[in-house]
Amino acid sequence: MASETSGGDATGNAVRVDSWIWSVRLVKSRSMGAAACKGGHVRVNGERVKPAHGVKPGDEVRLRQAGGRERIVIVKRVIRKRVGAPVAVECYVDNSPPPPPREAVAPAGIRDRGTGRPTKRDRRELERLRGAPGLPPGP
Repeated sequence: MASETSGGDATGNAVRVDSWIWSVRLVKSRSMGAAACKGGHVRVNGERVKPAHGVKPGDEVRLRQAGGRERIVIVKRVIRKRVGAPVAVECYVDNSPPPPPREAVAPAGIRDRGTGRPTKRDRRELERLRGAPGLPPGP
């Protein structure tokens, strides 16, 4: 019964999900992997999991990362130790949607170097562009 709740199988090929997403370099540290699990940002086969949940080959792992990007990977091989990036890529199949192009995300409010502090007029224009609430409409 314990193997059903942890996601393992009879041969013991399961590894903790927080450890696995760290070892295949989806998160920077194991504690960040555990925090993502506790925050509900990690799903295995469609259900939210705790950090100790086991993953095995064939499982689908969804990880919601900062910026709203979601990584969808299928486990090909379970590993317990962190490995280099070329080896880590061989441990999963990445089914994630491509990230939005950089041109689509235009930075608002970039000023030329050496122009000094923005004036009150510049600041109000920047806030108007960013859509800050409570501002009167511009002329």
